[in-house]
Amino acid sequence: MNVLIFGSKGYLGSQFLSLYPDAITPSVDVADQAAVATLLDKEKPDVVINAAGKTGRPNVDWCETHREETFRSNVTGVVTLLEECGERGIYWVHLGSGCIYEGENGGGGYTEEDPPNFAGSFYSWTKNVSDQMLMRFGEGWKGRGGVLNLRLRMPFDTTQSPRNLLMKLKGYTRVLDVRNSITFIPEFTAAAQRLIAERKTGTYNMVNGSGISPYRIMELYKEIVDPSHAFERLTLEQLPDVAKAARSNCILNNAKLLGEGIPMGDAEETVRAALRTLRKAP
Repeated sequence: MNVLIFGSKGYLGSQFLSLYPDAITPSVDVADQAAVATLLDKEKPDVVINAAGKTGRPNVDWCETHREETFRSNVTGVVTLLEECGERGIYWVHLGSGCIYEGENGGGGYTEEDPPNFAGSFYSWTKNVSDQMLMRFGEGWKGRGGVLNLRLRMPFDTTQSPRNLLMKLKGYTRVLDVRNSITFIPEFTAAAQRLIAERKTGTYNMVNGSGISPYRIMELYKEIVDPSHAFERLTLEQLPDVAKAARSNCILNNAKLLGEGIPMGDAEETVRAALRTLRKAP
């Protein structure tokens, strides 16, 4: 299988490169339609993975002041791949986001079919646009390679990467106490690899079960890793004190993924296991 990865140097792109170490890793701008077309004609990939989206550093507030770059990567790039991969019948995978919802949808979580209800940050708005574009156009692309849209939320792993949710939260003095869906990267990549191997198309919520609040994660961090770690509880009402843009806080339903026979562990238990691994790290 000839795999091509856009954004292979990023946090998530590098995870896919570890799955497909022989993948083609171009430095081409995914929004440059002529360059993408030339690349696809030259390399003739069987699978294209798009991990080139902008999320902002150190957080999505960056996107508020870098709107053109964010739009180009998160929206224009998706249009480009829809057209160029579709024209060549190339199956492709998009790393989407669940940060297009707000709330818990009555306790059951939002499914892949529920319309987005959050666009309070520029980042979320761009992910909202691209997600709905794939929902509306993806069906028509089934005979043209097909599109697999993988929605993540608050990704974490057992490394010291600054992109790891656990490391991000560790650096905050005030931590939000609102339940959210999260995605454990090792389980995500294993699930993605299986979906890709089976050439699945459409949208999947790639999240762990039940959800957990960032504040609870830091309680577990204090319990398991560092008893001296100090932090304060931040309520949703206090969030504007520390963030420029509004934040998505939501629970996604992962029943569709489970229906494929692909499990994702309970959020709190998975966090506990990840923290135990971090504690043992040198």
